[in-house]
Amino acid sequence: MIRFVHPEYLYALVIVPLILLVFVWMAAWKRRALKRFGDQVLVRELTDTTSRAKPVIKLIFLLLGLSLIIVGWSNPQMGTRLEEVKREGVDIIIALDVSNSMRAEDIKPNRLERAKQAISRLIDKMENDRIGLIVFAGRAYVQLPITTDFAAAKLFLSTIETDMIPTQGTSIGSAIELAQQSFVGNDQKHKALIIITDGENHEDDPEEAAKKAAEAGIIIHTIGFGSPDGAPIPVYRNGVQVDFFKDHDGNTVLTKLDELGLEKVASEGKGTYVRATNSNDGLETIMSKIGKMEKKSFGTKQFTDYEDRFQYFLAAGLFFLLLEALISSVKSKWIQRMNLFGEENRKNKKNQSSV
Repeated sequence: MIRFVHPEYLYALVIVPLILLVFVWMAAWKRRALKRFGDQVLVRELTDTTSRAKPVIKLIFLLLGLSLIIVGWSNPQMGTRLEEVKREGVDIIIALDVSNSMRAEDIKPNRLERAKQAISRLIDKMENDRIGLIVFAGRAYVQLPITTDFAAAKLFLSTIETDMIPTQGTSIGSAIELAQQSFVGNDQKHKALIIITDGENHEDDPEEAAKKAAEAGIIIHTIGFGSPDGAPIPVYRNGVQVDFFKDHDGNTVLTKLDELGLEKVASEGKGTYVRATNSNDGLETIMSKIGKMEKKSFGTKQFTDYEDRFQYFLAAGLFFLLLEALISSVKSKWIQRMNLFGEENRKNKKNQSSV
């Protein structure tokens, strides 16, 4: 198992393709300049001592050296021992609404993106709990099963978009039912479901689903994203807003936050309802409630001992940079002698033919 102590330093690898682009541009510029310089045969004779292959080899060594040093700079560590670690926490499933109404921008930058940002910050703070992700619109799907792999949770979270579920709508009830099936274990406690939505449910009976889930020991909290006054749903094409979503009569559709419905779901689920705003996403309030829940013990396998491996990457990087510095752009002497003999033979043949 490999991890990086400073993964943000890996962004410096962008310098590698930039150097490659500069090299290609310089080579093309040099060819154009030589063509303008004079007769091509004469130019080749004058520059015959310059190797064509060595600059490419030097570039490869330079890019390898820089890449390895940047990787070493981020301090890669290797896990050396895998063992089961006992934890005490709560199983948390977050059900995120990905219907088109979540594109409304009454919560900046929009409802869905703000919710994803809040969930990402929540994952960063998690230590002993387990987390799962469910996405729902007209139907509900498991995006990530219950896990302690928080890096995987953030990765799956980043892929969530409003167009990932073809069936539009807001089926909160099916999300609750799917979450109930997705929790691990038969114990009727230590389980919390956080539903993040604008609450405009038109598909099923979320209150009845919440009541059944509560009977199975699942605490349901709801967070409302949006404005009760409503907001239009922007329509984008190629990243540019072109219009707002309209109904069949050509009227702009306003999507409104259904606070009453979400309050009822939270009440039936024995949880709490919080309305998100531009200044407060509501997750901290919910997590403070979850933090007071009874914890359960569970084991998870993970690497417990990590050793630094940056020195190997730095040494290899310096080695390739040293090779790059030692290699000259001039042809080797024995190659020049071969070319010289070849040129003399061509001259002799030319003289013989003229005689």
